[in-house]
Amino acid sequence: MDKPTVTTSEVRDLLTHFEGQEITLDKVRSELQIERGTKSFDAVRNIFLRLVEARVIRYISRGNYKVIMPVSPVSVFGQDREHRPPFELIFPRDFETGMEMDFANNVTIREGDLITIGGVKSKGKTTLMMNFCGENVDKLPILMGNEYTIIGEDGWEPQPRWFNRMEIMGQWIDWTDENGQDKFTLMPVHDDYAEHIVKHRLNLIDWININGERLYDIGKILEGIKRAEGRGVTIVALQKGDGADNPRGGQFVRDFSDLELLLDGFGSNEDDILLTIKGAKEKNAPIVGNRYSYTIRDNGTKIVNFRQVKQCNTCYGKGYTKTGKCDTCFGAKWTDK
Repeated sequence: MDKPTVTTSEVRDLLTHFEGQEITLDKVRSELQIERGTKSFDAVRNIFLRLVEARVIRYISRGNYKVIMPVSPVSVFGQDREHRPPFELIFPRDFETGMEMDFANNVTIREGDLITIGGVKSKGKTTLMMNFCGENVDKLPILMGNEYTIIGEDGWEPQPRWFNRMEIMGQWIDWTDENGQDKFTLMPVHDDYAEHIVKHRLNLIDWININGERLYDIGKILEGIKRAEGRGVTIVALQKGDGADNPRGGQFVRDFSDLELLLDGFGSNEDDILLTIKGAKEKNAPIVGNRYSYTIRDNGTKIVNFRQVKQCNTCYGKGYTKTGKCDTCFGAKWTDK
C-alpha cells in the first residue's frame, strides 16, 4: 500500500530544525524518506512554493531555499524595563601620574559595545590591550587571539614574550586571586572568535588575522562577536597599514565599532605612539578626531607621558619646512596641545 502523500504540516515541522539555514528539496525528501516516483516527491515542490508565499522559506536558486528565522516584535515602552547603566570599563592609565586616559570621561561604553584598536605593526596594540586587561582584571576578562598562546611540547601555553610582560606587570597588578588562580581566562583561540566569546563578560581579542583577499570577512566576524557578547563588552585589536586611515577591513570594521582607536608612530622614537579617536558612537564632548601621544616603556608594559597633541602650526603636519626638519616639532608633525 502506498504511503500517504506528505503534508504541508509535516514539511513545516521538519523546517523548524533548519531555521536560519539553507536547505534543498533533495534534503527534505531525504529527511522524510520520500522516494522518486511517488506522489510525495512532486508534492514537496508544490509545498515549497506555498511556503515561499507564506514567507516561511526564501527562494535562493533552483532547488535551494533558506528557512526564515521567525522574529517577534520587541516591546519598548509597553512593559517595565530595567534601565541599564553604562559598562564600567576602566581605560589604561599613565603609569607615572596614575591618571586614566583623559578622554575616557567623555566616552560612554554600553553593554554590548565593541571597541576596535587598529594599529600599525609593533606600535603598541598589545600594550594597550594588556593595560585594558590589567585595569579591569577584577571583571574576570577573557583573553584570546594571536598574541597570547603558542603550542608547546605539552599542548597550549602562554606565548613567552607575552608571559614576560605579564610577569613585569605583576609588580603592580594582582593577576591572581587569593588561591593563586588567574583572575582572567586565557583561551587558545585563533579563529572562529564568536563561538568562544563568553557572554556578559569583558572579552579581549589580540589580534584578528584577516586574509588580504577577503577583508570584507571582518564585517561578519565582528557582527558575530557583537551578537555573542550579550551584556558584555569586547575589545578587538586589528592590524593597520602605516599611514592608513582605517584598520584592514576599512568600512566593514567601522560599521560595527562603537569606539574606534587608531595607533601610529609618533616621530622618530619607535616607542612613541600617536593615538587617534577615529569614531565614538556615544560621547559627551567633541572628541572624535582628537589625537594623543604617549611613550611605551619597560618591554611594552607601561604607558607614560600621556597628553593631547595637535598638528604642528609651523610645518602644517609635514615634519619639514623649506629649510629642513621642522624646528618646532622636530619632525614629529605634532606638538603638545
